[in-house]
Amino acid sequence: MLVDTQTAAPHRAAHIVWDWNGTLLHDTDVVVESVNACLAVFEAGPITVERYRDEYCVPIPRFYQRLLGRELSGPEWERLDGAFQRHYAQHAGRAALTEGATDLLLSWQRAGHTQSLCSLALHDQLTPLVTRLGIAGHFTRVDGSTGEGNRTGKAEQMARHLAALGSVPPERTVVIGDATDDALAAAHIGAHAVLYTGGSHSRRSLQRAGVPVVDSLADAVALAAELAA
Repeated sequence: MLVDTQTAAPHRAAHIVWDWNGTLLHDTDVVVESVNACLAVFEAGPITVERYRDEYCVPIPRFYQRLLGRELSGPEWERLDGAFQRHYAQHAGRAALTEGATDLLLSWQRAGHTQSLCSLALHDQLTPLVTRLGIAGHFTRVDGSTGEGNRTGKAEQMARHLAALGSVPPERTVVIGDATDDALAAAHIGAHAVLYTGGSHSRRSLQRAGVPVVDSLADAVALAAELAA
């Protein structure tokens, strides 16, 4: 579905900061498999996608604390995070873009707006995948994490991302993501947020963020055009 963003916001250019995992990239199944590989390291049983979507939170060590029933030590976290990154890197190639994502990126760009990508995915893994999937040219900037975001959330990374974009005003910027942490990061920079239910969180979890929640990326983009107008 193409969104007529030019009609929705004819006079003012807007900017979308996209999240990656669970938003543009439909990889929840691979993520849950990777989480289960981590749990196996600690001899804990696997979880379902439904439980993942109910329990997931950022900072990510808190998520594993919920699953394991205890806080992880520093060395335990390093071991767990390493297991996740290895498993995910091996299987990420199975994940595809969310349905309609390419057309939405193109239509937003053709309408005279701009967009960028800010993700907690490791930068060295993110950029080759974005390129391989053929969408790198739609973004003015792509920023993945160097590792600290998993422990602290996306807020500071989002602030650095917006600063690096230069002249993009926060009031005409909309963060589209699939996690409550995306809404917190948007608030941190004074931007709008729209949360998508197709990724890491259940609708019930997302609604706690107090920002608009939608069931498709097409609806997210249409709402972004309205919010940033």
